[in-house]
Amino acid sequence: MRIKKLLGAFAVVLAITAGATGCGSRGGAAAAPSSGADTAGALVGISMPTQTSERWIADGKNVSESVTKLGYKADLQYANDDIPTQVSQIENMLTKGAKALIIAAIDGTTLTDVLAKAKEQNVKVIAYDRLINGTPNVDYYTTFDNYTVGVQQATSLLTGLGLLDASGKKVDGKGPFNVELFAGSPDDNNANFFWTGAMDTLKPYLDAGTLKVPSGQNKFEQAAILRWQAPVAQKRMEDILTAAYSSGKKLDGVLSPYDGLSIGIISALTSTGGYAKGSLPIVTGQDSEKGSVKSIIAGEQYSSIFKDTRQLGAQAVKMVDAVLKGQEPETNDTKTYNNKVKVVPAYLLKSVIITKDNYKKELIDSGYYTDADVK
Repeated sequence: MRIKKLLGAFAVVLAITAGATGCGSRGGAAAAPSSGADTAGALVGISMPTQTSERWIADGKNVSESVTKLGYKADLQYANDDIPTQVSQIENMLTKGAKALIIAAIDGTTLTDVLAKAKEQNVKVIAYDRLINGTPNVDYYTTFDNYTVGVQQATSLLTGLGLLDASGKKVDGKGPFNVELFAGSPDDNNANFFWTGAMDTLKPYLDAGTLKVPSGQNKFEQAAILRWQAPVAQKRMEDILTAAYSSGKKLDGVLSPYDGLSIGIISALTSTGGYAKGSLPIVTGQDSEKGSVKSIIAGEQYSSIFKDTRQLGAQAVKMVDAVLKGQEPETNDTKTYNNKVKVVPAYLLKSVIITKDNYKKELIDSGYYTDADVK
């Protein structure tokens, strides 16, 4: 009787062991990272698009240092706006054994194959500022509220033209004003959000004739600047000035979605357009790069949208830390960012309009820049 009981107990142990083994290997999938001990000192790949913008240099440095402070290893790479280079760099990160990736894509539609490899290796992917499209293998996204950024750009244009007062209240009886419209790179998902937010804001004024676009170029495809390149924006502005303003017509404002483009636009205005630096049209921008902040202080560029990339980097690093510990990262938007395959859970941050009136409070007093940085 005792022998039968022992055999029965042994059979139960075997059944439990077999069941546990079956669960662990089902489908051949690797287990997800489940504890800090498993991923202590793990390699995190950080892929940034370019070093031609001071913004991306600062972002990469910030994220890399923050990852390292948490005890992980960082592999920071810049792709210099070359898509094959970015793909190759990410492949190398996977070969080195990266456990998570933070990616600011050059073209959000070109990473499908390399992210499929990341999925095979159970590597979590955080899209940084730019949504990665056309793949199920992007896990989380952190950015600013990009539609609102577009609204802010258009609002600052209207304020600069005197169509809105400082409180945002509409001012009647002004205009019409001649404006020209610029958009970001068509391969950057954010550019569409900026454009939509801006155009939704400007549409009532365009419909009423308060704003006019003498070039007739009022569609995204006409206004888009591939890779956000300043020389391309400058050339387009020069062409518009020659074609639509050579008879002496005055240009009152330019919607620019990025400081780098604004620099090119202002160069065209002071050369081809013949505008003096002290009497330029209202020109908007984004990212509050040092050169453009100096331009704002000098009364040249009118405004820029400040996106505190310290917060963006901190959020991306928090997401990576969570997934490497087997936890669910914090998100605050699970509806907006559909990448054509799925809605990517996102964390959205807030942005601020910067003008000559508030740059010191928002940029200097907050520690983002020093006085010396923008003098």
